[in-house]
Amino acid sequence: MAETAQYVTLGVAEDLFAAPVERVQEILDMRPIARLPQAPANLLGMIDVRGQGVPVIDLRLTLGLEQIADTETTRIVVLTVTGRDGALTLGLKADRVFEVTVLDDPRLDPPPAISGTWNGECIAGIGRRNGAFVTVLDLDRLLGALAIERAA
Repeated sequence: MAETAQYVTLGVAEDLFAAPVERVQEILDMRPIARLPQAPANLLGMIDVRGQGVPVIDLRLTLGLEQIADTETTRIVVLTVTGRDGALTLGLKADRVFEVTVLDDPRLDPPPAISGTWNGECIAGIGRRNGAFVTVLDLDRLLGALAIERAA
């Protein structure tokens, strides 16, 4: 029998998101971030993770939400994404991190097919955890463009 996929569940505003656990290297408490001049708004800057400079992306801003002040539950999820030129380690700032878990059903529903400019391609699928919707992020599509911009 195949292993059931595990996810790290993240909270942003009132919404629940998930990232595949195999992409997550570690979860850090909030720490000072060195700002980068003229960086896009969602690129907060850099942190040091065991001697490696890691860019930090604000998931709220990336998802089009308002920036808020950090709280005691704010976390940086250090993970790996794949861009055009290969793997890139990024920090993803989330309002909170809940748990490593499996979803109620291992099958994910596709993002809703709605006409217009929104295509949902940064969503790997929609699952449920304890009956609540969980949006599973396609990290490569959501964040992989940063690897492309960085390499340019």
